[in-house]
Amino acid sequence: MVYTQEEVEAHLAKLEGWQLEEGRWIVRKYVFASFMKGISFVDEVATISEAFDHHPFITIDYKNVTLRLTSWDEGGITALDIKEAHQFNELFEKMRSGEKR
Repeated sequence: MVYTQEEVEAHLAKLEGWQLEEGRWIVRKYVFASFMKGISFVDEVATISEAFDHHPFITIDYKNVTLRLTSWDEGGITALDIKEAHQFNELFEKMRSGEKR
């Protein structure tokens, strides 16, 4: 079931860093300490995405990784997008907590 814009916004309020874009995507940019840390993140994102059988659009710009999610077959943002975004955020926090500061 596709969420309304209000429902998406309510979920995003609890989902750090994610924003609604063009009314049909949820998007987050992650910033890493190095290019290779970003690539490691993308590798783990791919594993999570395969498990969900739901794949984000991924853009890699040096140390920045941007993920875009939507449910094409449903025609908008669904619970699957929100759940997967939470997983990506958990992965990011796990990777970030392992970095030297």
